Amino acid sequence: MKLIIQIPCFNEEETLPVTIRDIPRKIPGISEIELLIIDDGSSDNTIRTAKRLGVNHIVSFPKNRGLAEAFKAGIDACLKLGADIIVNTDADNQYKGSDIPKLIAPIVNGTYEMVIGDRKTDTIDHFSPVKKFFQRFGSSVVRKLSKTDVPDTTSGFRAYSREAALKLNVVSEFTYTLETIIQAGHKKIAVGHVEIGTNGKLRESRLFKGMFSYIQRSAKTIIRIYTMYRPMRVFMTAGLISALLGTLIGIRFLFFYFGGSGGGHIQSLILAAVLLIVGFQLGTLGLIADLISSNRKLLEDVLFRVKKLELNEHSNNTKEVIQKVKNNKIS
Repeated sequence: MKLIIQIPCFNEEETLPVTIRDIPRKIPGISEIELLIIDDGSSDNTIRTAKRLGVNHIVSFPKNRGLAEAFKAGIDACLKLGADIIVNTDADNQYKGSDIPKLIAPIVNGTYEMVIGDRKTDTIDHFSPVKKFFQRFGSSVVRKLSKTDVPDTTSGFRAYSREAALKLNVVSEFTYTLETIIQAGHKKIAVGHVEIGTNGKLRESRLFKGMFSYIQRSAKTIIRIYTMYRPMRVFMTAGLISALLGTLIGIRFLFFYFGGSGGGHIQSLILAAVLLIVGFQLGTLGLIADLISSNRKLLEDVLFRVKKLELNEHSNNTKEVIQKVKNNKIS
């Protein structure tokens, strides 16, 4: 099995050496271990540092595109390089490289296709009580929506089998962590978790400006991705709530109307009519969105097959080139 460890980087020349030194070079059950750096438009010496440290592959963006884009580019590159297992870790040395064997073990033995490292966030000293609360709350929401049992849904320390990586399609521009779990749950990918350790904080997070900014953007991502996979439930629920409120307000108006004082409650009648119309429209949108969702699932299946064909062709071409080189050397 070939393992590629991808590390998204943005101005990480100081922390990257610590991260790479912590990564094991030999793991039972793995024949090849390679490192891949995704340079997300760094303005420092991240690339030079990576080359000096012996990184095998470098994907570089001319401009900063964000963590989600870096993650997608890394996964695509790892698949083209023939990875059987892909591990994603952060360049700030938050996660212990020594836990990589533990992380990939369930994939090696075929138990899971996607494994997420559980940091046990309640035990991390530099996490404030507020952050710990929102970590627990957010993870519980994602678990419910994705129908998985992942305790630490925002952990970026995770492993993917080749098949799982091919099935995932990240569309968020903010972060991949929550989206890939929700996708995996709805695509019936076997998702597991293992407890991992964390290192001391070397720098502040660059993903968000503050806690509430992160919560706001994460909430948008969760709603968007869940709606992609369960549009009927989302729109029908909203439509039923609107219709129910309209019905209750309408009953209230009728109560006053038959009591002889309906003239003073025309506003209630108008509001009830508006809510009922909105409820009907949301229900209709739910039906349309569900049809679109079914079409999207077919397109994702086609995309999955195209990716496999493309990668097989790429692999065959690579083998042909290697064979020609060998033949030339022999001759």
